Amino acid sequence: MASAFASSSTSPLPANVPDLTVLQNASRVLHEQFASDAQIIPDLGETLNTQAGPASSSYSVFADDFRVPFQKRKLIGIPDALFKHYQSVKANSHMGIIPEIERVWISIEHKLLLWDYTEGQEISSFEDQPYVINHVAIVKPKKALFIEEISYLLVICTPVAVTLIGVAQTPVPGTRRKTLTLYATDLTVNTEVEMASVIGTPDGRIFMSGSHDGNLYELHYQSTESWFGKRVQLINHSVGGMSSLIPRFASSNVDDRIVLLVADNFRHCFYTLTERNTISVYKPGTDKVVQHVQTLSNIYKSVQDKAPGSPALTPQKFQIFSIHPIDPAESRSGVQMVAVTTTGVRLYFAPSMSYGYSYGSMAPAAGNIRPLALLHVRLPPTNLLHPDEQEMAFRPPTAFGAAPVPPPQATRPYVFNELDNSSYVDGLMIAAQPGDGQDNDHILCVSPDLARIGNLEQVAQAPAPPRYMTGTTGKPPLTEYASILSIPGRTWGMAVVPTNISAPDPNLPATPVTNELATQFSEYPRQFMILTNAGLHFLVKRRALDYVKAVLEEWYADGNLQPMVEMRDSFGRTQTCAILLGLASGNSFLPPAEDAQSSSHGVISPDLANLAKQAFYDLGERPRWTERSSNVYSKTDTPGQAEYSGRRDGLALYFARLVRPIWKVKITTPSAAGVHLPTVPEKIVVAVQKNLTSLKDFLDRNPHIFHLSPSDSAARAPSLEQEAWKAEQNSVTELMSLLTRTIEALSFVLLLTDYNISDLVIKCPPDIQKMFTPQTFEDLITSQNGMTVSRALVNVVIDQQIGQQLSVDTISEVLQQRCGSFCSSDDVMLYKAKENIRKAVETRNTQEREIWLSDSLRLYIKGARILDLEKLREICGDFQQLTFARGAVELPLACANVFDPDNVGLSYWANGTPPNDPRKEFYDRRLHCYELVLDSLRVFEENSTANNNAMSSDDPDVVRTHAYEYALASPDQTFHSTLYDWLIERGMADDLLEIRPIHLESHLRREPATVKKYQLLWQFYVKDGQPLRAAEVLSVMAQSTDFNLRLNDRLECLTLAVGNAKSHPVSSTGRIETAIEFLSELEEKLDVAKVQLEVFNLLRPHMQDDPTVGQKIALLDTRLFDISELFFQYGLPFDYPDIKLLCLYTSEHRDENLVRSIWKQIFDDITASSERPVDDIRSKVVDLGSRFFPSDSAFPLRLVTDLLVRFSLERSPPSGWVPRLLADCHVPYVEIWDILNDMYESHIPPFNAQANVQAISSDIAILLHDWLEAARRPNSTVGRSEVPVGRMDSAVDKYLRELNPTRTATKQTYEEVKRLLRRHW
Repeated sequence: MASAFASSSTSPLPANVPDLTVLQNASRVLHEQFASDAQIIPDLGETLNTQAGPASSSYSVFADDFRVPFQKRKLIGIPDALFKHYQSVKANSHMGIIPEIERVWISIEHKLLLWDYTEGQEISSFEDQPYVINHVAIVKPKKALFIEEISYLLVICTPVAVTLIGVAQTPVPGTRRKTLTLYATDLTVNTEVEMASVIGTPDGRIFMSGSHDGNLYELHYQSTESWFGKRVQLINHSVGGMSSLIPRFASSNVDDRIVLLVADNFRHCFYTLTERNTISVYKPGTDKVVQHVQTLSNIYKSVQDKAPGSPALTPQKFQIFSIHPIDPAESRSGVQMVAVTTTGVRLYFAPSMSYGYSYGSMAPAAGNIRPLALLHVRLPPTNLLHPDEQEMAFRPPTAFGAAPVPPPQATRPYVFNELDNSSYVDGLMIAAQPGDGQDNDHILCVSPDLARIGNLEQVAQAPAPPRYMTGTTGKPPLTEYASILSIPGRTWGMAVVPTNISAPDPNLPATPVTNELATQFSEYPRQFMILTNAGLHFLVKRRALDYVKAVLEEWYADGNLQPMVEMRDSFGRTQTCAILLGLASGNSFLPPAEDAQSSSHGVISPDLANLAKQAFYDLGERPRWTERSSNVYSKTDTPGQAEYSGRRDGLALYFARLVRPIWKVKITTPSAAGVHLPTVPEKIVVAVQKNLTSLKDFLDRNPHIFHLSPSDSAARAPSLEQEAWKAEQNSVTELMSLLTRTIEALSFVLLLTDYNISDLVIKCPPDIQKMFTPQTFEDLITSQNGMTVSRALVNVVIDQQIGQQLSVDTISEVLQQRCGSFCSSDDVMLYKAKENIRKAVETRNTQEREIWLSDSLRLYIKGARILDLEKLREICGDFQQLTFARGAVELPLACANVFDPDNVGLSYWANGTPPNDPRKEFYDRRLHCYELVLDSLRVFEENSTANNNAMSSDDPDVVRTHAYEYALASPDQTFHSTLYDWLIERGMADDLLEIRPIHLESHLRREPATVKKYQLLWQFYVKDGQPLRAAEVLSVMAQSTDFNLRLNDRLECLTLAVGNAKSHPVSSTGRIETAIEFLSELEEKLDVAKVQLEVFNLLRPHMQDDPTVGQKIALLDTRLFDISELFFQYGLPFDYPDIKLLCLYTSEHRDENLVRSIWKQIFDDITASSERPVDDIRSKVVDLGSRFFPSDSAFPLRLVTDLLVRFSLERSPPSGWVPRLLADCHVPYVEIWDILNDMYESHIPPFNAQANVQAISSDIAILLHDWLEAARRPNSTVGRSEVPVGRMDSAVDKYLRELNPTRTATKQTYEEVKRLLRRHW
């Protein structure tokens, strides 16, 4: 997430911020060159197996001019001090080379001398054993058996014993030397056979051959002796018996002794060679065990089958003298080993049957291992000049890639028949045989002719295959340079000079190790050492780079340009231009390593550099516009494509080869302890940067080389050619941008290394650490993650400087000078702002402190576009600690606008934050900034509550108040909405309502609506003097189905709504009518809601009766129903008379039949189920009458009275039961009298029976008596004036006349009524 804040996709890039699109385009060009380098040179297997047939002998042989493959570099003579150790001219002496420790070993009788040849003269000696030393070898020790300082073991062989000596090396500061320390190990084993040809394995096992019996032995050693083995012992793996712990492979055959052992560490095996040219393959197994894999015999017959008739192959001369394992990187298809004969024939072996099977992938069991077979016979050259005749320099006028023109007829053709020493590495081989005299040797030098086997876009035609080239495909067969060098002395040993070449990057296309074109700009040339009795000779491999340099020298000396044209035609335009550019810009890998370290930066003279620049321009030609091209720069508005010039392609190729060692390599590799260690050694990074800087300086000094010359101005160039030039210049500009960025990136990495990169990474946030771990150099240079990581690391470096109380000016200046794109002006502003905070912390002057903090805020806001969230959070934390309220609030708000420059996040918020909207990213950026403001407010709140300001003397309450003022003053409505939510969550809603900030109303009305927001909204309107709007909000709350409110809550909302609506003042705005109408609606809804509440309470006891019923009843508590829903969904289905009457009463719906059936149901239900029906009827009717009277909809008085009278006639309750019950229902006496009187006089059944009429008369008597008693009581609700005295008096007379004489009680009541009338009215 942090990277999302580093830049904006829509904001303009600062001047010094790299354009990643340009860098990535240029990086793709480099990858094209990497892929090309992997394809232009075939590996060994392709040239041998597919193209060259079973045998070949194609060689390029030239005189001793600039095309010879090797040259003698130097001779280090044997130190004079060595000769004082010879006591006699007949002393027994041997010597050899130990390149692993940079020593030559020389034995004189029992003395071992170790000569340090790196700087010439130092000699170490070992004389602690008495026997003549015949052989010395060096091996790796077993792990954990010796002290850590011991890195090698010397194996000293004498006729009677083998001794192991520990070797430790210590570098000498300021020199190339390493001091040597020898340690006695007490590991010596006596032998009956003298040992020779010693080899070691990487895990410390030691094998050797017996000089006399030719057997295979293993010197086994361990830390202590045990029941099962001695501490050191010699195991014979060739002969069974007590001396061996495994079955013998073959009987010891003294007639065919093992004479040579060769270790193959690539495939974890070793080879043995016998006197009779038998080669065996062994694989070390478990402790003290070796596995015999294969024996190759009858090799001569196989060789004859593949190359019949060759003079170099005769039974008498066929003798193999050396074996060399082949690096899998040289032959990806599986060529495993090469054997060399004394006549110079090379025999290449590979797994048989299915060629291409690699030994390294073989299964451990012997039965699953594919045996080796002879793959190819490489015959020696037959037209080599004798070294004496090479003094006559002859160079035929032909291109490099063409078949060589034979030199003048050799008067002394050279034939090899006594080669006895050889060395091989990566397709290069040297071999020695005695010269014509006793004082010199002749060295055969062989190397691949890349111009003839590679696909380099050459002009010259491939030659016709010579004899022994039976390949049928179109690819060139193996062709090699060959020459002979003469050296003084007899050869004792030869070896490859060790190099520090790093392993190939697995993330790039694999390039064969024989392709020195790809490595000549980043690695020193290969060298061989030859030890003779005259000293140590060094031969150096000459590369295409050296050939071109020699051609330039000839051009400079003789003015002959033809060799340069031939070079271009043979190696191709692009390769030649890349080489010329390397020479012109002063590539540092031109001389061998030792010479480069002692020479100045300029490796060629200025005159040659100028010639190289001229050739680069002339041979590079011009870009062209063509319909078809392999190098394409597409233009949509112009037909065709641009084909780049050789200058642009040479630049791209040279650039790619310079950065190849680092480009896809991770910057660091975490150790097991989590420490980030640089993956690429510092000296390689420095070398790459040095050559890139030289290239940039050259291009900066010569900007014209990629432009039209003045004589070919763009104005006169055809339009399509102008397009080609524009395309080329655009590509070159992109490459130059990448070149500059890469140089700065390497400076940046070196600076991080100086500051201990591991410590810096650990101080980064976890997400940055996770992002950094897989970062390659390319990622750092061309990716957004690289920019994010680099900025974080720069911040850590600056913080470290500030933490050490150091000024950031120095480090900022260094960063801007050496790697400006990694430390922009914006970065410097941030560092200055950080330093101002430090000064504010240190000062005690309040005014100064405010000035420093204000300036810091200004700088931070100015550089906000490169701030990320974590950095912003850290800065806000600083402002909080310093109680700088303005900075803690205004900086995050300013960053919110910077992170969302086009207000995309604001529009997303304004649209209601829809899901799956890409604008959400920008809204989230704003939200993170708002959260920092809220965090600052929280901190200031806590400080105010605790009265705590740790780093300031400011009043906490004042700081808190100012913070809220700055926050509320923001014009950002989205922030205000976030702030209000936060305050409401913290229980500060009342404070908000008191302040009523400008955006509060719109925030509370904003979707999504919530109960909390609406509750605050209606209160806001009340406090703002808008009761009608408050009533509207309450009404919405009560009726909304989106809110999870209980029925009681909704009823409360309606009640409050009615109250607020009634509070609306009468105004002249004309809204009073609307308000009255709205109030009426509210009151109706309130009435219905009350009915709903009563229905719910009535039905609640039945919620557990049935799940469906329970759910239906529970629904009453979730929303408001209208009266029809209550009646039809609850009144009718549940058949509750009370509910039905309540609905009729509320709705004022009149339905005589319906209400009659309801009341009849009430009476029927009580009569049928009650034990005391008279009391229950009275209780029920009084309850309903008290509520519903005088509603005719729910309490039709005549109907109810009729039912009561009929019930009383059936049940005979006490007289007066009906009128007194109705009076308890608050029915006026006059209305009761009217209804009873109508019944009395109706004569309608059942009132036509005299008994029933007399019963009604009794009820009327009691009614009239009760009426008068009530009217005459003081403070009675029945007024005296309401009594119809005249009517009543005449009616009583009538009732008395018609009264049955037997009803004495009724008569007395009537008489009492008359007395009351007369007395009181």
